[in-house]
Amino acid sequence: MNKIFVIYTGGTIGMVNDPVNGMLIPFNFEQIKENVPELSRLNYHLEVHSFDPVLDSSNMDPEIWKTLAELVYKNYDLYDGFVILHGSDTMAFTASALSFMLENLDKPVVLTGSQLPIGEIRTDAKENLITALEIAAAKENGKSLVPEVCIYFDSQLFRGNRSIKYNSEKFEAFRSPNYAVLAEAGVHLQFNKNYILKPPTEKLILRTNFNANIGVLKLYPGITPQAVQAITTSKVDAIILETFGSGNTTTVQWFLDSLKDAIANGKIIIDISQCKKGSVQLGRYETSKELQKMGVLSGFDLTFEATVTKLMFVMGLGLPLEECRTIMEKSIRGELTNEKTPFVS
Repeated sequence: MNKIFVIYTGGTIGMVNDPVNGMLIPFNFEQIKENVPELSRLNYHLEVHSFDPVLDSSNMDPEIWKTLAELVYKNYDLYDGFVILHGSDTMAFTASALSFMLENLDKPVVLTGSQLPIGEIRTDAKENLITALEIAAAKENGKSLVPEVCIYFDSQLFRGNRSIKYNSEKFEAFRSPNYAVLAEAGVHLQFNKNYILKPPTEKLILRTNFNANIGVLKLYPGITPQAVQAITTSKVDAIILETFGSGNTTTVQWFLDSLKDAIANGKIIIDISQCKKGSVQLGRYETSKELQKMGVLSGFDLTFEATVTKLMFVMGLGLPLEECRTIMEKSIRGELTNEKTPFVS
């Protein structure tokens, strides 16, 4: 019998209508089989850990990511896989963070949730939950089929650190714009094995130190020196620069000088595109050559969520600045494609 550890953090998936006042309230996930009787047909042993109190995903932060990672780590040898039930709004941030924290992961950690409460007639919660459990339990020759942190939503399994939430109104809430889906659930579960990370040969390592002291500078036509310098002269340790197209910015001198001064003062600046699909290619156009010369890092095809969590993670490792800069441009958990031509699905 497969043993799955289920962690319920909160979110829409765990809500039911209160018959007294008509409000949505969380149900007791310790009694999950009573609320979802279909689970008994899976013949899994489920252990459920519920957050108390449950959290809206908007309140997620590095300390809660640490709690989740520690729960996986402490129970790692006891279970075949892990399912984390989570609000969809920040699910991609949590999945990305966990992917960095759980080094040498060789079991599935599947995050899922829903757009409608589990008690609604048209809910997507039951299918998402049941299939996430099946993925967490899936093995071939005694080995887990998906040894990585991932998100399952609306019949598709995505690498966690490649995922974005792009729709708040449809069941198809998530996409992976620069990487293939890892599996699709139709009549059968079809795994795209060529795109799934290879199982590691070393033991699981837990790394939980995060440095969340980062800033975000999103460019727009007409941005002022005051707006730029509010970020570049602040006391943050790193800046995410959200640029146009393949990494382009304005070339006015005051802007370039602001970035140069920030880098000279020891700040990491990493360039990611405002476009959801595609990759930053510093130096391809004149408008990004100066960035490359001054030491702005390329985020290649990183999602915003993966950039935020990877920066926090890397800066929390306590390494010298140059080593941190090197790691940011390398793929350490399959989070980026460090090539001129990124993966195109």
